[in-house]
Amino acid sequence: MKASLLALALVATAFTAPAQQKAPAQSAPAAAAPASYADLLAGTVRELMSTGEVARLREVHGKLERAAAVNPTDWLPRYYQAYALMLITFQSKEDGDVKDKYLDQAEAALAQARKLRGDESELLVLQAYLHQARLGIAPMTRSMKYSQLVSQTLEQARKLNPANPRIYLVQANNVYYTPKMFGGGAEAAKPLYEEAKTRFAAARPASATAPAWGERQVLSRLAAYTQTATAK
Repeated sequence: MKASLLALALVATAFTAPAQQKAPAQSAPAAAAPASYADLLAGTVRELMSTGEVARLREVHGKLERAAAVNPTDWLPRYYQAYALMLITFQSKEDGDVKDKYLDQAEAALAQARKLRGDESELLVLQAYLHQARLGIAPMTRSMKYSQLVSQTLEQARKLNPANPRIYLVQANNVYYTPKMFGGGAEAAKPLYEEAKTRFAAARPASATAPAWGERQVLSRLAAYTQTATAK
């Protein structure tokens, strides 16, 4: 029992170590039950999903690095590191070369998650999203290459798990930002966002830390369609 409590205490320390500061002496509070690794990872994932600020995303990335050190056999910290780096790429005002380096790091984290036998459908969807991030850095020169890579990667994901709602979200984004003359645009993407909404409504994440991102983006995009129609 003592060994278990010590292990859990070490988990909590690993997640929070950089934020700790020496506090003045005071009476000890009643002992609380130590948080489990799963609880601490779930809290970190919630923090990741609640922010778009680059500074906070960097902090979360650091927490995920410590989580990966605590439990090196779990693929999820590496998966969410890749997701965090992708968000940093989208939100950062830095130049394209710097953003490409963030995406190089995201690709490396995703490769580690794959070695740990992560959910291949989810890994492929995030890989497709990383391709979209690459495209967004230089659309004029990268559109043909990366738009095709997005479609190919999502098709692989669909074959593994057609119920995965994130497939339809990323596909919809790809179509939305493709010029209308090439078969893309807002109206062409709308049925895919609607399909994603349906899939999200039916989805049941396996755990509190399983990939579940994307629904808010879908609902926001569909709400924008409604607002546009109302304004006409």
